[in-house]
Amino acid sequence: MNPKVMVGKPVIRGTRIPVELIVKMMAQGITEREILDEYPRLEPEDIGAALAYASTPLSKRIERIKRISRIDWPAA
Repeated sequence: MNPKVMVGKPVIRGTRIPVELIVKMMAQGITEREILDEYPRLEPEDIGAALAYASTPLSKRIERIKRISRIDWPAA
């Protein structure tokens, strides 16, 4: 995630394709093959990574963001 790329949304590495887009497409019933045809820069592993990211509990994502960000987060 980079605040200068797609307003900080998580994207597939090396692209500007948001993880959220991939997850939404899958939720709409669009097949992996159709996604790969629409976005030729993607590989099957990218779709798997997007789904893995989406399935990670939010609390774990927040902790990772806190570790790698330059933001001063309030103590929990």
